Amino acid sequence: MSKPEQTLDVTVWRGTAAGGELETHKVPAHDNQTVLDVVSWIQHHSDPTLTYRFACRVGMCGSCAMMVNGIPRWTCRTHVGKVVDEGKLTIEPLRNLPVIKDLAADMDAFFDKWVAAEGLHHPTQSRQDPIEPIDATTPARKQANAGIECINCAVCYAACDTVAGNPEYLGPAALQRAWTLLNDTRDGARATILDAVSGAGGCHNCHSMGSCTQYCPNELDPMSAIAGVKRETVRHALLRRKDA
Repeated sequence: MSKPEQTLDVTVWRGTAAGGELETHKVPAHDNQTVLDVVSWIQHHSDPTLTYRFACRVGMCGSCAMMVNGIPRWTCRTHVGKVVDEGKLTIEPLRNLPVIKDLAADMDAFFDKWVAAEGLHHPTQSRQDPIEPIDATTPARKQANAGIECINCAVCYAACDTVAGNPEYLGPAALQRAWTLLNDTRDGARATILDAVSGAGGCHNCHSMGSCTQYCPNELDPMSAIAGVKRETVRHALLRRKDA
């Protein structure tokens, strides 16, 4: 006699930024099943109108990030067996971002803050100049390298309680990018970056709670990067006052 099929009670958020509701589906349970597998099963077999976002499925792009039982995660790398709670899963769009539809969050605000933090390289040379060798062993270069594996998945942004309470706050990813550029000798806009990250929504809003570092799937440390940015903005302000 065959065993009865094991199932999961999976609750997913349905709706848009204007409003929505949670709905529950019975999903077959399998060994080595990921949360993204569960979402895909619902879309393929239970409700074809379910909207979600994914691409690589191997933890390289970060586009499948969602809230799973209240915690932001890459769903493609999250095995159901590690997060299921008494046979139940609740899957929602990333926190702190507007919702386009269902499980797909609108990333515009996240990327706008990256730009607001001057998180773009400011070159000091043209493509006609010879390539300058960079010593990877210097402390500054090591600090710059520490954050370059950020893939803009917004997990840290969704985990951040400061963003939840202050929508103007630039957020962990943007400030970590600013720290990377501040330590990159090739970047030519140090003062511009420091001015950008020290304003009303800047680094000094961070309460150092550490959720950004705790939940980063790439094991980066945005909290330490933000601490570095705070130190540099204070030093910059004191030097400017001294020179005034």
